[in-house]
This record gives sequence, C-alpha cells and structure tokens, in this order.
Amino acid sequence: MEGLRRIKLTLAYDGTNYCGWQVQPNGMSIQEMLQKHIEALTGEKIMLTGASRTDSGVHALGQVAVFDTAKIWPAERFVPALNQRLPKDIVIQSAEEVSLEFHPRYQNTLKTYEYRILNRRVSLPNERLNSYWVPQKLDVEAMKVAASELLGTHDFHNFCSMKTKVTDTVRTITDVQLFQKNDMIYFRITGNGFLYNMVRIIVGALLKAGFHKKTAEDICRSLECEERLVVGPTAPAHGLTLVNIEYLDHF
Repeated sequence: MEGLRRIKLTLAYDGTNYCGWQVQPNGMSIQEMLQKHIEALTGEKIMLTGASRTDSGVHALGQVAVFDTAKIWPAERFVPALNQRLPKDIVIQSAEEVSLEFHPRYQNTLKTYEYRILNRRVSLPNERLNSYWVPQKLDVEAMKVAASELLGTHDFHNFCSMKTKVTDTVRTITDVQLFQKNDMIYFRITGNGFLYNMVRIIVGALLKAGFHKKTAEDICRSLECEERLVVGPTAPAHGLTLVNIEYLDHF
C-alpha cells in the first residue's frame, strides 16, 4: 500500500501475566497489549506480526514483531513513545524501518532459547517466575553429555507436542550449552527453528538424564526412532526465555 512503512520492533517481556504472544479469547496476550498501545499512539488500525508465538508464561529478551504505518516519524521514536505507554513487564528494546517484503517468521534465522533450572534444596522467591525449581540433586555432567546429542540436523518429532500442526519436523541445532553457576543450571540452545514445546520437552528429557533415568544413548535413540516415543515430561513454561532471533539475510 502506497505510503506505508514497515517498522521492526525488538522487545523484551515477562510473560508471567499473559496468555502467551498470540491473541487469545481467554486472556490478555503480549500481541494484544502491544497492538493496542501502537494503535493508540498512531491513531491507525494496525496488524502486529510476531516472529515467535511464545506460550503462556514464557519470557523474551529478543522477540521481534513488525507493523505497517503511514506515520513519517523516525523509527527510533517508537521506542520511548511506546515504553511510556506500555506496562512495565513489556519493554521495546529497539525499532527500525525494514522493507515491506520483510516478514519476521518467513526469513532465514537462528533462534536462541534459554531454560533456567534452580537446583537447590529450598526455593528462592525472587527466582520463582523465571526458573524451574528442582530440589533433588541433578547430575549436570550427565545432562551435558545428553545435550550434546542434539547438535546437528535431526528429526525432532519425538521432541514436540502432539498438538503440533507442521508435517516437517526436521530441524538443525547449531549450538547447545549447559552449565551451572551456583545453584542455577542454564540450558541454551540455538537452531534454525523449533517445534511446539520442543525446548521444554528437551529440558524434560535432560532432567531425566540428570536423575540417571535416561542416558545420552536414549536421547540419540529418540532422535533416530521413527516411532512416537515419550522422551520426557514437558518442563514448565516459566523457566523458558526467547533470548535472541538472528536474521541471516539482509532486509
């Protein structure tokens, strides 16, 4: 449409009080909240499109979303203007103008997620909203070995929810890190795409490895097996954060 500009936002949010990214009939979503404030700011009816449809309770440091506007303001002006209006648990990190052909989901990207596990006998109240408390002692070295099996290109059909609607379940994982600092275990994974609940199911399998109920060989077998297997529980959403989305092509 003539005169329209596409604005790309990078935003961070605490997903605790939201029903996820996408507009839902049963509660307030990140998309709905942000879209409402963009429309109030611009006076335009806009459609906000996000790069990742994070679930209820999942957090983000580097979510990406775009909208079209006829306003001729410098793109960076949207950062302070929106942050003054938004609730404190959603913060715009940056804004830039991109091509009208740019779509945040249909680009060549690498996404990084982090899952945090608080591994101590008693919980910590200040960590309860962004980490999963596991009071039993975990074998972090066993978890590292199991996590290393995820690297490369695999069929992750055993590591996604039965509700997934995609038919192609092959994904490439380019980096996996699992390390501990004090009582917090950090699991970071980077890949070219993730299936519905994939990271949370992977974490569930790694927790089993940490309890010596699953081995690295079991993880490898789950990646190679064509049959549907239960590889582990789905870890709670509040321990998961979308850290970054790297766009590999120029736009």
